[in-house]
Amino acid sequence: MRRSGSKLVPLILFLTISCGGDEPFSPTVQNVAGSYQASSLTGTQSGITVNLLSLGATVAIVLNENGTTTGRVFAPGLDEGGQDLDVDLAGTWTLEGETVTFNQTGDTFIRDIPFTVGRNRLQGEGTFNTITVRLTLTKE
Repeated sequence: MRRSGSKLVPLILFLTISCGGDEPFSPTVQNVAGSYQASSLTGTQSGITVNLLSLGATVAIVLNENGTTTGRVFAPGLDEGGQDLDVDLAGTWTLEGETVTFNQTGDTFIRDIPFTVGRNRLQGEGTFNTITVRLTLTKE
């Protein structure tokens, strides 16, 4: 049986583009710094996961190259007593290897969990009491 070379060329091109086009990412302060928005924010308790973004929660944070942060967390009705949670994210950030940590005076889970760095994103997860919070921040 004879194979047609013309059918193999598109297949090879497709495999090359889909499998090998990404360069490795090595995080530095310069390429991690920037403006981020929450692209995913969930809370899981007793096996039930809630999409907090769909309930109106927002997270926006700017990581400046000088190690400072600005931003805000807002979540309607999720503060103590059913009040809106509205916290300033002014503070600092550090990068060690592939991990970003935050130090902020505002009391949120963000300062309590490490974030793994990827190309144009930060991902963090932590459990508080019986609730597991997962946050993905995407660079704008």
